Amino acid sequence: MSRICAVTGKGPLSGNNRSDSLRATRRRWNVNLQKVRVMVDGKEKTVRMSARALRTLKSQQG
Repeated sequence: MSRICAVTGKGPLSGNNRSDSLRATRRRWNVNLQKVRVMVDGKEKTVRMSARALRTLKSQQG
């Protein structure tokens, strides 16, 4: 299962771990995905949504 937000399409970013001696090894910053039940076309559906997108949707509702 890929780590992509169903709402925003955000995916993981990549970069380097830097040790004290500045050696670089590759790493990933994953998206904070949450399983959320959302109404889609009048039906309840479970989607994997980023925590940031969930906060934005909750603030727009209330």
